[in-house]
Amino acid sequence: MESESPTETKKGKSKTPKKAKESILKQKSPAEFFAENKNIAGFDNPGKCLYTTVRELVENALDSAEAISELPVIEITIEEIVKSKFNSMIGLVDRERVDEELYDDYETAKAREKRLAKEARAQEIQAKNAALGKKVKEHAVSKSSKGRGEASFYRVTCRDNGRGMPHDDIPNMFGRVLSGTKYGLKQTRGKFGLGAKMALIWSKMSTGLPIEISSSMRGQNYLSFCRLDIDIHRNIPHIHLHEKRDNKDKWHGAEIQVVIEGNWTTYRSKILHYMRQMAVITPYAQFLFKFVSDAPDKNVTIKFARRTDVMPPVPVETKHHPSSVDILLIKRLIAETSKQNLMQFLQHEFVNIGKPLAERLIGEMGPEFSPKTAVKSLTDQQIVRIHQLFRQAKFDDPSGDCLSPAGEYNLRLGIIKELHPDMVATYSGSAQVFEGHPFIVEAGVSVGGKDVKQGLNIFRFANRIPLLFEQGGDVVTRTALKRISWNNYKINQTQDKIGVFVSIVSTKIPFKGTGKEYIGDDISEIASAVKSAIQQCCIQLKSKIVKKMQAREQQERKRNLSKYIPDATNAVYDVLKEMAKSHASKKKRYEEGDADILRKVSDHLITKETLYEKLTQHVEKVDYEMALEYATQTGVREEPREDIYLESLDDKGNFFDFHSPIFVFRLFL
Repeated sequence: MESESPTETKKGKSKTPKKAKESILKQKSPAEFFAENKNIAGFDNPGKCLYTTVRELVENALDSAEAISELPVIEITIEEIVKSKFNSMIGLVDRERVDEELYDDYETAKAREKRLAKEARAQEIQAKNAALGKKVKEHAVSKSSKGRGEASFYRVTCRDNGRGMPHDDIPNMFGRVLSGTKYGLKQTRGKFGLGAKMALIWSKMSTGLPIEISSSMRGQNYLSFCRLDIDIHRNIPHIHLHEKRDNKDKWHGAEIQVVIEGNWTTYRSKILHYMRQMAVITPYAQFLFKFVSDAPDKNVTIKFARRTDVMPPVPVETKHHPSSVDILLIKRLIAETSKQNLMQFLQHEFVNIGKPLAERLIGEMGPEFSPKTAVKSLTDQQIVRIHQLFRQAKFDDPSGDCLSPAGEYNLRLGIIKELHPDMVATYSGSAQVFEGHPFIVEAGVSVGGKDVKQGLNIFRFANRIPLLFEQGGDVVTRTALKRISWNNYKINQTQDKIGVFVSIVSTKIPFKGTGKEYIGDDISEIASAVKSAIQQCCIQLKSKIVKKMQAREQQERKRNLSKYIPDATNAVYDVLKEMAKSHASKKKRYEEGDADILRKVSDHLITKETLYEKLTQHVEKVDYEMALEYATQTGVREEPREDIYLESLDDKGNFFDFHSPIFVFRLFL
């Protein structure tokens, strides 16, 4: 019997290689994409997630109030939730640890002994330094490292007095990503159009708890309440409760409450800086910020009061400029337009194309185009031809009428309200254009103030929201550090407390990076406008600083003259006494006027006190004449000004506002 060859396989068992599984085409929903790439929307880590949630809710609240021309009143509360309370919220019973070594924060006896020895050495060194009178740095008490599973949870609540939301629209407004009311071409605060939706996604990922929304619109006698989360895979809302409740107080606005994982300790300063800078750029809003904890010493309550009731106009939606569109956008406009022919399409869908220009453009496109060409029947080749002509033709720049800058008046008030500077100058530039998009740059420069560090303190705003991250690459930072010669304006870049505020508004902010946290330095039009705006502020400040320096020199001159008055009085009086003796003994004769003075000295009608008083009056007169001459040369407009704040009136009667860059005069009828 022949032995079986080792190369032969056993009966019924084939060694043929397995076929690779056929790849299956899968599709991700928008919600699923942002859940997997949450850093794009600013949800990088728990601390940044808490900051971004606050920012999104505050900006939505401002938009809502401004949409109905209501002075914003916004309350934002962050409530710390301890682990035991969170577990009870989700119905989870706390368990004692059984296997300590299983946990990430487990410390062996040897490691503990080593840590305690290190702490003892540090305390010994501290004691020696204290005995020698050296400055002792407070030693931070070492704590066992926090385990990865020990998360911190927070309930974030934002309440406003805005427009509110229609009852039936609430689920889709919060539970469907990339659906909203801010997708037209206009100046908007948002960066991605996600708003509170990303906070809801993070809540679902980190806590599993739903978001709660209360809302009511003007004139409604009911309040809409909705508790929902989001089906991330299908990008649809999952509604837990949606009902109408009594609105006894006739309140209008929205209150949004979400529980998320976060880190208040690491992002406390960022959140407070954000609120302060938001108060600077929106002085017509009132903010109340609260942080609530079980530990009373950690509680924070800050009120940012309203300083003015003058609000910027609401940004309006505008049409696309021909030089800013691409082929895809032209196709979308063709699909959405209600116009029938090419002539009507060009005039209606684009800005700065009137009938004469539209006729010239159609004539330049070629013989296959005519004013009556059906716009829906345009081929891909014809659309490419239109795009090429748009890129090459010359069009008037779009106007800035669709933009809504903060205004020089509001910017100045915001800076004064929050920083209390010694001097401040503001400037608002005219509308300019980059790549077919209008933009306006406003700037403010302050010197001195409270809570301001020495050197340059740069505050950046884009579409009236603060930018706090990635400052180094921003066009404002680079311009302030490298392109402004501060010494030329009598400003010491390292010693003075300088605040540089730059606000850029546009229908398209050219953010850089995935997080959209800074504006690049590569757009020459914006870089030039930022430099010019800062320089205009510096020119204003220079005249104030020079005037202050001259006033200081004048005071110093007066002080020096006053210092020598006693010595001059004694010397002059001694000379006059000697002259009076000579005149009395007839050793020397003087003219009648001089003789009269000498007789008064002899009769003690002129004394040292008299001379002292006369010299003091002379110094005061010279000082006054020099001040008057300086004021005459510089003009009335450079006279010292004092800030005057007027309380807003509750009268709802008719009035007219007369706007100036630095004040608003309101005339009541």
